[in-house]
Amino acid sequence: MAVNRVPVLKRCRSLGLDPIYLGIDKKSNRQLKRANRKVSEYGLQLREKQKAKFIYGVLEKPFHNYYLKADRMKGMTGENLMTILESRLDNVVFRLGLARTRKEARQIVDHKHVMVNGKQVNIPSYQVKAGDTIEIKEKCKGSQRYKDILEVTAGRLVPEWLEADQENLKGTVKELPNREVIDVPVNEMLIVELYSK
Repeated sequence: MAVNRVPVLKRCRSLGLDPIYLGIDKKSNRQLKRANRKVSEYGLQLREKQKAKFIYGVLEKPFHNYYLKADRMKGMTGENLMTILESRLDNVVFRLGLARTRKEARQIVDHKHVMVNGKQVNIPSYQVKAGDTIEIKEKCKGSQRYKDILEVTAGRLVPEWLEADQENLKGTVKELPNREVIDVPVNEMLIVELYSK
């Protein structure tokens, strides 16, 4: 599996992104030394795509497939793309406060700790649907790891399209999110322009 080994804060600086969107509370004190060059239109589009891929931890090929799927769906392609990315299982686990970061959420899903509607799912890219119930397996609930996670994520706001029950380490998808409730700083229109060239 391809792994991006670039330090997270360095990557956030180069993309002009706040690490908080990845669930990381650190701040980088260094400033990016960038000459005041004018960035081309293509450069802006590429940066938005890299930002979206980096936030959700998706590589190029699956990301392009998401774009093609969003393009086939009814409605605005950009909004559809954001909804698809937001309804990935690893992202939902992160949003419910069952993981500190999106990377940790992906690992939790990979390690078979997550059940969707009572069935074990270990695919981070699994698309959740409205009405799905996501919970941590019974035998994992008592572990120290989840006690630590709940301490860190206790104050985190759960988006309105999800319903979280942090005591029992579970949550429900009330509805699929629309663009207004997705608080990710990505201009999806630039991504659509980039791919539609």
